[in-house]
Amino acid sequence: MAEAARPDAPIERARARRQAAFTRGLAAEAAAAALFEAEGFVILERRARTPRGEIDLVARRDGLVVFIEVKARASLRFAAESILLRQRRRIIGAAEIYLSRHPELAGLDMRLDVVLVAPGAPPLHLPGAFEAE
Repeated sequence: MAEAARPDAPIERARARRQAAFTRGLAAEAAAAALFEAEGFVILERRARTPRGEIDLVARRDGLVVFIEVKARASLRFAAESILLRQRRRIIGAAEIYLSRHPELAGLDMRLDVVLVAPGAPPLHLPGAFEAE
């Protein structure tokens, strides 16, 4: 006789998918941070939370502060296509709040970068991928 399906199996599968996505996201952010550190940046914060949303990485080098959105997908193309206008606006708003909370960064140049990550490809850094409106 076949074993009855567990009623919580779909919930467990969904939880496992979310956990796998979270782990992939952390690995992608670590790869992006390593890329910036190799270019002489100091990572100021990872997963900075603001009322407007989360900033994956905040980095600084000399007179420049960079807010970095990291996108991990099955391909670099899919990663690039996943950055919608709504999300760009959220990142800009979060960056503005972050700067208001860190007066030591006042007067520095600001840039909004994207790092695309996909299996089998090196991370693709897009400096100044979009601008504050």
